[in-house]
Amino acid sequence: MKTLTIGTKIQQTIASCEATLANLDSFALETQDQAAKQMFKSLAQQQKTILDQLNQRLQYVQSEEPQYNQ
Repeated sequence: MKTLTIGTKIQQTIASCEATLANLDSFALETQDQAAKQMFKSLAQQQKTILDQLNQRLQYVQSEEPQYNQ
């Protein structure tokens, strides 16, 4: 069994976060309830912040620790 590298695990987490962000954006567009729409938009913004931080971490791991970039 192959152990996943840190870079691979971060990439998988990024993919999951992107899917969550897409769902939140979709919910915000589909709902007519303004309070719910605002909640989904707020959650989507938080998710975007998380994604940005994960992407920064992935870049760091790939540049500073090449053994994880396999």
